[in-house]
Amino acid sequence: MTAEKPFASAAASPLAATALKLVGIVTILSALLDFLVLLIPPNFLDAQWQLNATTQIVDRGIVPLVGIALLLTGYWIDRSAGTAKAGGNLLTDLRFWTCIVSSILGLVFLLLTFLHVNNVRITAQGALAQVSREANQAREELGQRLEGELSQQLSQLEVLFQDEALLEQAIAAGQLPEEIQQFQGNPDGLNEFLSQRAGQAAQEIETEIGTRQEDARAQVRQEAIKSAARISISSFLMSIAYIVIGWTGLRRLMSMGGA
Repeated sequence: MTAEKPFASAAASPLAATALKLVGIVTILSALLDFLVLLIPPNFLDAQWQLNATTQIVDRGIVPLVGIALLLTGYWIDRSAGTAKAGGNLLTDLRFWTCIVSSILGLVFLLLTFLHVNNVRITAQGALAQVSREANQAREELGQRLEGELSQQLSQLEVLFQDEALLEQAIAAGQLPEEIQQFQGNPDGLNEFLSQRAGQAAQEIETEIGTRQEDARAQVRQEAIKSAARISISSFLMSIAYIVIGWTGLRRLMSMGGA
């Protein structure tokens, strides 16, 4: 029984090492292919496209890191089991290229950290400008609508005041408010009264538009801060992990001569 355990362990180690290295290679290559697909078709001059691409790349950034860890763990098992090949050329050592890829990814994610913050700032400014444009458009439409309604009401009331039968019929039906009846024969007073009511309505709607505008601006700022914090911090942390693994691995491989 005791003799079977070392044998089983020796047999399992190469299999586990091979499996880890294979899974690591597949994970790294599939992640890099995924990154490449995300950049097609490229539109590097569009801040919104850059923002979306950066967000998706950072959200998937942990995948190649896992693949690198699996690959290096497989080589570590080989070395621990004494089945690793000694010496060799660094250029033919998969660990060397893995550390190169890790270092490059570290620099890429470090660049994405600052690029994402800048893109968030640009897109947030665009969103705030859009909110202002929509609010101004709503104000213009409000002014035109109130002006049209005021002119229409004034014309209808003038016609009504000129026809006694229609006026009495409207009063009897309760269709003419008492505050309007007092302006019979006083078109200037009627115009001033209707303009005052329209001004009050416009002020109430203007207050509502201003409140909605400030709410929208606050939401844009909040989303920008959340996006900048989440993606930038994640990207920076992954850049540190990739750079540490890549540079540490390269230094160790060079010092050991590829062993």
